[in-house]
Amino acid sequence: MLKWLERWLPRIFGCHCRADRSFFFHGKQFPICARCTGEMIGILAGIPVFFLMPAPPAWVLALFLLPLVADGCIQRLTAYESTNLRRLVTGILFGYGIMMLFLLSTAATLRMGYRVGSMWNG
Repeated sequence: MLKWLERWLPRIFGCHCRADRSFFFHGKQFPICARCTGEMIGILAGIPVFFLMPAPPAWVLALFLLPLVADGCIQRLTAYESTNLRRLVTGILFGYGIMMLFLLSTAATLRMGYRVGSMWNG
């Protein structure tokens, strides 16, 4: 299982796996960078939270995406260098926001399909 994760996580996330932007545990580099690790944590946390608590409005969730975009763009366009902790936190916010938006849109689509199907079947 661990070999599978090491092989496929970077591909799933499109991760560059740079050592200077990754966490290490017992001298071994994580299979994905700090930002992608945060995204994975946010995505995985978003699933049970969606079913256990009411979701924030979609516009609030969209705001959760902005810190990662801003941090990445500022780092790309200037001499600013983000830290792994900042990459982790912005990744968590992004992963949580994107997963919650996905689940909200999926639930809305299912509700709409159910209503349309109910109208056709009388």
